[in-house]
Amino acid sequence: MLVDHPTRTGEFIPVSGGWADASDYLQYGATTAHATTMLLLAYRDHPEAFADRFQANGLPGANGIPDVLDEARWGLAWLLKMYPEDDLLLNQLADDRDHTFWDLPVNDSADYGWGRGGKRPVYPCTGKPQGLFENKNRSTGLASTAGKYAAAFALGAGAFTERDSAFARRLAERARAVYALGAAHPGVCQTAPARSPYFYEEDDWADDMELGAVELYTLTRVWTYFNAALQYAALEPVSRWMGQDTARHYQWYPWHNNGHYEIWRTGPDSAKRLVAEYYRRGLEAVAGRARNGFRIGIPFIWCSNNLLASFATEATFYRRMTGDSTYLEYETAALDWLFGTNPWGVSMVIGLGDNYPRTPHSVVAEQLHLQLTGGLVDGPVYRSIFANLRGIRLLEADEYAPFNTGFIVYHDDVGDYSTNEPIMDGTANLAYVLAARVAR
Repeated sequence: MLVDHPTRTGEFIPVSGGWADASDYLQYGATTAHATTMLLLAYRDHPEAFADRFQANGLPGANGIPDVLDEARWGLAWLLKMYPEDDLLLNQLADDRDHTFWDLPVNDSADYGWGRGGKRPVYPCTGKPQGLFENKNRSTGLASTAGKYAAAFALGAGAFTERDSAFARRLAERARAVYALGAAHPGVCQTAPARSPYFYEEDDWADDMELGAVELYTLTRVWTYFNAALQYAALEPVSRWMGQDTARHYQWYPWHNNGHYEIWRTGPDSAKRLVAEYYRRGLEAVAGRARNGFRIGIPFIWCSNNLLASFATEATFYRRMTGDSTYLEYETAALDWLFGTNPWGVSMVIGLGDNYPRTPHSVVAEQLHLQLTGGLVDGPVYRSIFANLRGIRLLEADEYAPFNTGFIVYHDDVGDYSTNEPIMDGTANLAYVLAARVAR
């Protein structure tokens, strides 16, 4: 049910499908678009890394399409539903009222005002602060969401041109329309809080429009898109968390700027040198903080593993662009940390290595006794963040207590959603990093 719309609140909008953002059933356009983009980039740049062992519905059996494209199409199909009209861009399905019950999807008991297990709210991008109750976000525009949608749609159009031309044409048309919407409404569209004060506090949008513009240029070869991409790139040359010791939740999202690499792939030498220097400045800022034995220079905010995967991605791009291996040590250290070279000796990817999260914050894993193989969990946070988040309680004795005595903590506990929840966007992002290494 459409909510918080100036004229259409209460209208039914069909937006089934898509991925759950993490271990609840909230769904966000921003994280879905970024995850879809990373899957499409991974296949475009490293197709040899991917096999065809599953059908589109996830059951075993080849269907003639690489599995990564089956998964990307699932994301694209939902994003198309979330942009049903040229001037109606949807941003979020459900809100934190979902957290009232610890349910499997088939037993969803959330009550959003239409009865338990009934319809769910879908929030449009309005360019204004949102929140149906006392908590509000700080939205100012549509561009952060629109740019992400445009990039995913344009990449999807390129990926499916030969496989499904009608689908590709639809994606290309929606990419142009949603990009125009973002250009007309600069600013951020943050996610909407409800009873809880937490939301994705995204404060940047130029990087999203840069990526949307350059992907549209790649698709159409219309030079005005490329010029726009360069202009947007100059507005945010470095992802602003880099070199910082803290940030608000998802404040500088996504955590790396794919647009710079895409400009490098298609632009003249002057543009190539410019965006490579942008990357160097960000990498240098993180490396400058990595004065510890683990060579890690990120801030340990909520979803810190996202930052590590993104740092490794940007460092991979930079080496490919320049041949400069100055930051290879730190790139390698970031991946080593994710795979177990950290104070807890834990691989942060479920099922990878000998010691990985056995009790992630996931009702599906817990109640169905499943191992969510391949899922990247949030990762360690500052002790101060863990101590002040609402609703966290450890359900078992902390087996890592001897290693949780410093300024960052990690718990392999189903009750800790801050460090041990599988994350969709980080998992997709890590797929790109690993595909690059398979290919190499």
